[in-house]
Amino acid sequence: MPLLRDRIRIVLVRARNPNNIGAVARAMHDFGFSDLHLVNDYTIPLDNARSAVDAAAILAATVISPTLADAVAGCHLVVGTTAVGERDLQHPLLGLTESATRIHALLTQAETRVALLFGSEKTGLSNEELSLCDHVLTIPMETHEGIRHPSMNLGQAVAVCLWELVRSVPTPGTLPTTAPGQPPDAADLERVNTLLYEVLEASEYTRRHSAQSDPAHIRRLVHRMNLTQNDVPAWFGILRQILWKMRRSTPPGPDC
Repeated sequence: MPLLRDRIRIVLVRARNPNNIGAVARAMHDFGFSDLHLVNDYTIPLDNARSAVDAAAILAATVISPTLADAVAGCHLVVGTTAVGERDLQHPLLGLTESATRIHALLTQAETRVALLFGSEKTGLSNEELSLCDHVLTIPMETHEGIRHPSMNLGQAVAVCLWELVRSVPTPGTLPTTAPGQPPDAADLERVNTLLYEVLEASEYTRRHSAQSDPAHIRRLVHRMNLTQNDVPAWFGILRQILWKMRRSTPPGPDC
């Protein structure tokens, strides 16, 4: 069973050091991957990435996305990475091997794509960024006196994850049974989330229950629904009908 490397996207969020980005590109080249996306609020001088040995073509083809939602659009499984630390995670946290198994299982379905997200060298992925993920993986690292090493170099972290994906390619018939139906891509899931939030605002739920209405929290709830691609049009219709009915029944304001 081949590893479908062209359907695995590496997304670097707020990476700032050109040499770290170059090291990521080199690791991708060494393991046979090529789809690299960057999400940042300013231009990174990739020409300074001297660590990208033999990976100039990957850097030249790198896609610069204005938002993380844009970077993961078209992907059906979004996996975040974290060193955990003191972060209070709101997602399923998987080990590297278990996460790789889920990725392989998804890729058995035609036309599916996976995004693997890595945060900035200093802060990792924010809670808002993690809310776009289906699950989070962590790389096991050495502990000293009960304290886990806080982080790993960006290039090393990408290399370890890609090595695990290459190393753990399953033989046919050994993958777990996946849920029926192809999952929706991230862009469709985000549209469901946006529409649901409009319904919550129109119903004044966000005003009356502000503690439960954080956009990242609502997005995580949508991801936990485990929708299939066939479910998405039905949810679009349901939420649009609710929104239409609510707006139609809203009494006019004093100036109308």
